[in-house]
Amino acid sequence: MTLRVGTRASALATTQSAQVAERLSELTGIETALVTVSTEGDRNSRPLTEFGGQGVFVSALRDALLAGEVDVAVHSLKDLPTAQAEGIALAAVPTRVDPRDAVVARDGLTLGELPTGSRVGTGSPRRAAQLNALGLGIEVVGLRGNVDTRLGKVRTGELDAVVLAAAGLRRLGRIEEATELLDPLQVLPAPGQGALACECRADDSDVVGLLARLDDDATRAAVTAERSLLASLEAGCSAPVGAWAEVVDDDGTPQLWLRAFVGDPSGAPSIRLSATGSVQDPVGIGERLAAEMLAEGADSLMRAVVP
Repeated sequence: MTLRVGTRASALATTQSAQVAERLSELTGIETALVTVSTEGDRNSRPLTEFGGQGVFVSALRDALLAGEVDVAVHSLKDLPTAQAEGIALAAVPTRVDPRDAVVARDGLTLGELPTGSRVGTGSPRRAAQLNALGLGIEVVGLRGNVDTRLGKVRTGELDAVVLAAAGLRRLGRIEEATELLDPLQVLPAPGQGALACECRADDSDVVGLLARLDDDATRAAVTAERSLLASLEAGCSAPVGAWAEVVDDDGTPQLWLRAFVGDPSGAPSIRLSATGSVQDPVGIGERLAAEMLAEGADSLMRAVVP
């Protein structure tokens, strides 16, 4: 038996999918093979908010699963729509790598060291909102492309810095290129950032069982809370929403802390709130915090950005 693992074709996607496949083989003794699948998000270079960012990196892989062309699909979890896909199971969420955003700036600088007017690239309304809220006098510039494309903008001097997920740099073995790792309490990551999602056909009980060996309870609880918040806000993966949950020890009892942000890309206004509760109730924590944010006007901030 050989498990066919579906992946996007980018260097980051194939690297992280290969890591999942290798770990799966180690745990089960089953051979794996990568199968590349082209997605709309890879083919379209326009900003995600312009052509419906929700699921653009995911749909083709799910189609390949349902068509029997692959047995497993590996996604960056932050790209995964919150709605359950019919016939597909989220069978594993492996241990999260690093939820933070990373800065790669010219001359080894941090954000705070960049001169006023410096151009900082990101394709994320969430990052733009939080970077502008820092009041550093930088110019946030729209940016898309793979890791090499984005880092190349700094090398050529077109941009003074870019901000991207630290997890991607770590998985590519390039984290040393980061000049700063942003405190997630200051710049909250995207819901699910740093985590992977392993999907398979819901009726394939053998593969569901095999993938379950990759699942990490703490990561699953954290991202479930983050995605519950996102779903309750009715926000897509390109909305200006940041969320970060972690399991913490409270006098010997594990508790789940969830922090969230919704903001205008200009930097103001914005809403920051947090909630805590039982690690057994990640969905409820996300729903309650989302209700508080909606009561504070989060829906109007998101409508200003997402079509």
